Amino acid sequence: MVATSDIDAVVIGAGVVGLACARALALAGHETVVLERHGAIGTEISARNSEVIHAGIYYSPGSLKARLCVEGRELLYRYLDERRLPYRKCGKLIVATRKNELAELHGIAKRAPDAGVHDLRELTKREALEMEPALRVEAALLSPSTGIFDAHAYMLSLQGDFEDAGGAIAFHAKATRIEMGGPGFIVHVEGAEPMALRSRIVVNAGGLWAPALAGQIEGLDPWGNPPAYFAKGNYFSLTGRAPFSRLIYPVPEEAGLGIHLTFDMGGQARFGPDVEWIDVPEGTEPDYAVDPSRAALFYDAVRRYWPGLPDGALSPAYSGVRPKQNGPSWPSYDFRISDYFDHFTPGLVNLFGIESPGLTASLAIAEMVKGMVEEWE
Repeated sequence: MVATSDIDAVVIGAGVVGLACARALALAGHETVVLERHGAIGTEISARNSEVIHAGIYYSPGSLKARLCVEGRELLYRYLDERRLPYRKCGKLIVATRKNELAELHGIAKRAPDAGVHDLRELTKREALEMEPALRVEAALLSPSTGIFDAHAYMLSLQGDFEDAGGAIAFHAKATRIEMGGPGFIVHVEGAEPMALRSRIVVNAGGLWAPALAGQIEGLDPWGNPPAYFAKGNYFSLTGRAPFSRLIYPVPEEAGLGIHLTFDMGGQARFGPDVEWIDVPEGTEPDYAVDPSRAALFYDAVRRYWPGLPDGALSPAYSGVRPKQNGPSWPSYDFRISDYFDHFTPGLVNLFGIESPGLTASLAIAEMVKGMVEEWE
């Protein structure tokens, strides 16, 4: 017989968004437990990305991605400053390498203010080359608000804030079934010590597995749960130093922002991600291995804006998988943060499709989730 413990809030998933939500709830006075099926925080989406602080340029005005990215960017820079966590506001260039891309580049600049980004600057070919002489470019956009940071240091800080506020993380604890009945929920947990938690609040921040977890909530109409699609993004690292001081992005492509150049906090250059649609059968894990043969695609893409990339300079680095609500050739969907107005269940929030810019938006997402659950207490 598994004993049932009472708690105010359960957050499922200790990625960056789950940690941010748990921190916000704990700081607001809610006794909160995070359930993480792995043995450490942030081992999936949160650990396998570009570690870029996005400005919010690309997202449709009025969308959650646009609003939460802009709000989250400001909250994140302030948080990093207050805690003296490492980051660099290096800026980025979005480059048109062909004349037929100029209209799209201008369209991005025109839409950006409506999405809340007011510091984007259009550059001529000469101005762009003065900033980054190694580029092949017809024109560019400068985003001075874009930066890079140490995502793991940030997650450790969120974990510390959460635990200092009285929260606890249970590792190797997989939520398998959630009962609804009366006020609140009973969350059944597998692990070394199986348990059940009775809670008034449940936040499903399961990342890749959020739709599957929502399907385990008894009494919740499955009609409202989106299908899950998985887009793998591979990264290659550069041998030696790159001749750039800013991040370099091509004009966006279908399902992603194109194979771009970013740096880690040590100055190591890396390129990615590409888009590789994969199947992840239920009960299995994604294959994170990077196929070295994909390097040919990377050389071709990178040399469009950096023709001087030497042969043999790219090495397989790592990959990540993005949780998509849309399949190949479909328009990208907005974040879906599903609360009472979607499923008429107070205290439950499901976070679906939290891909980029979820890392940048994490603190803003957390404030939104906290407001949603407190509105129906």
